[in-house]
Amino acid sequence: MTTTLGLRRAMGGAEQPSGRRDDGVAAPTKTALRLQARANCPTNLHRSRHPNPGAVVLLSLAALAAIGLASCDGAASEGKDCPAADRARTVSGFCVPRYVSLKRGIVYARRGPGKDYPAIWVYRVKGLPVQVVAETTDWRRVCDPDGGLAWVHRSMVDGRRTVMAVGGSAIPLYRQPGAAEAPSAMLSPRALATLARCRGGWCKVSVSGTFGWTPAERLWGLSPTPQCR
Repeated sequence: MTTTLGLRRAMGGAEQPSGRRDDGVAAPTKTALRLQARANCPTNLHRSRHPNPGAVVLLSLAALAAIGLASCDGAASEGKDCPAADRARTVSGFCVPRYVSLKRGIVYARRGPGKDYPAIWVYRVKGLPVQVVAETTDWRRVCDPDGGLAWVHRSMVDGRRTVMAVGGSAIPLYRQPGAAEAPSAMLSPRALATLARCRGGWCKVSVSGTFGWTPAERLWGLSPTPQCR
């Protein structure tokens, strides 16, 4: 029997702006799922201005919608695939653009690089893959899988690489790259997974201890080109 990995259900979540500057922010906000995954299993993102209830799946793991191109031939951590010459030209010493993941379950996304700028939404998605497209010493401008652009503090991002399943149907996970056998598991639509490595158009990912290979083109968080315009 093939296991399907993902979330049982998502919630749209009403916007709840607050008068206090950082205890709540004006709409739009990013809302969380009811079920919070534990340990290394990331939680979900849901944008209240584009509500989408998500997909019905079997296990309580993480999920989120997005569209992305795939291209990867190596790194599962920040900066590993960045040439030394490119690192020397950036504030952080890492390539821009590059992928990171959100480090905490609550991350304020601001209009500019500083706490004096208003928060425009709150991410409640620990482990969400985002692409750094600009940076200052202390702030990172990130593109999320929804196409949203905002600034977050550098302490709120992690070099651990995650990816997200693309499309409206579950994607197969195989024991070896190449799809020469029946899949050992299925990754539900909008699901997040930890990236291990990629080769030859296939990527090895893990979700809550379950490992498998899946086509890179079915994952968001790999393309080297900027994903937000």
